[in-house]
Amino acid sequence: MSAQNESYTYKQAGVDIDAGEALVENIKPLAASTRRPGADADLGGFGGLFDLKAAGFSDPILVAANDGVGTKLKVALDAGIHDTVGIDLVAMCVNDLVVQGAEPLLFLDYMATGHLDVGQMTDVVKGIAEGCRQAGCALIGGETAEMPGMYHGGDYDLAGFSVGAAERGTLLDGSTVTEGDVLLGLASNGTHSNGYSLIRRIVEDKGHDYADKSTFGDGTLGEELLAPTRIYVKSCLAAVKAGYAKAFSHITGGGFLENIPRVMPKDTLAEVHTGTWTLPGVFDWLRKQGNIEAAEMARTFNCGIGMVVVVSPDDAAATKALLEENGEKVYQIGSITKGDGKPKCLVTGKAGTWGSDEDWSAMTSEG
Repeated sequence: MSAQNESYTYKQAGVDIDAGEALVENIKPLAASTRRPGADADLGGFGGLFDLKAAGFSDPILVAANDGVGTKLKVALDAGIHDTVGIDLVAMCVNDLVVQGAEPLLFLDYMATGHLDVGQMTDVVKGIAEGCRQAGCALIGGETAEMPGMYHGGDYDLAGFSVGAAERGTLLDGSTVTEGDVLLGLASNGTHSNGYSLIRRIVEDKGHDYADKSTFGDGTLGEELLAPTRIYVKSCLAAVKAGYAKAFSHITGGGFLENIPRVMPKDTLAEVHTGTWTLPGVFDWLRKQGNIEAAEMARTFNCGIGMVVVVSPDDAAATKALLEENGEKVYQIGSITKGDGKPKCLVTGKAGTWGSDEDWSAMTSEG
């Protein structure tokens, strides 16, 4: 047949509708496994439904968050491991909800790829469903876009959207944080979902392979670097319901220096003491491999602390015990002191347990 008379199809243009339908069938039982009060509808409608009354709310304020996984996806592609980045996607959204005292209720995902690999995308959604189960929220819908020409081959990108709620008057805004309050740090699972452009540059420049056995963990380098972001929802909500938490700070891009001041009032200073926890192996490896200065570490990575909880000194011991009962490893990492204007964070002390005698006291940041 001549090109002039050729009958074109969508599949010839790079979009396989049959593959998309197969993926939807794979996703349905995964989404069903995340059902919770308020979300009982099946996938397949033009929009997801959620019943706030059935979820137990009487006068709720809705809180919404969206995020992605960044270039950690390139590590997943290069390592051929796709069943954990979905957990990261959920975590980056729901951890931002719980810092405001909101309970995550629902989640939607957006996946875009150059060529739809049903197995690969099913693995991604397995991770999303696992993240939703950990957070107690329902996967109520999403979108998968096959976009040849926009993405190369099997490359893909992810975006997540989550909505939570809290009863009116109960949201946390940091306004009660005051001098003398205690900073509790909750241990991270590793690098979480930040700093991966730097991580990938180090791996490439130093000639490492993601299939190599890591020198700082039990798995391969790829497996260790793909450890999913920890989801702090259930433990932090327990602290909220107990009336202990004054504020939370999710330690993502910007590290301690940029994130803690976001939940502090003016005229306060958060002092973080580096000697109160040990720098996990992955961060020590990155520091040495990249000859990364202390200030750069603290503004790029979580350095082993994924969430900070601000509490009254009278509640510090009880809060620590409650968080530990809910599966967290907790360190008392500092305190709130008197500031001189805008909220700031100071990371201070000799980092002896971090394999360095460098003085961190010069690192400050205005909020």
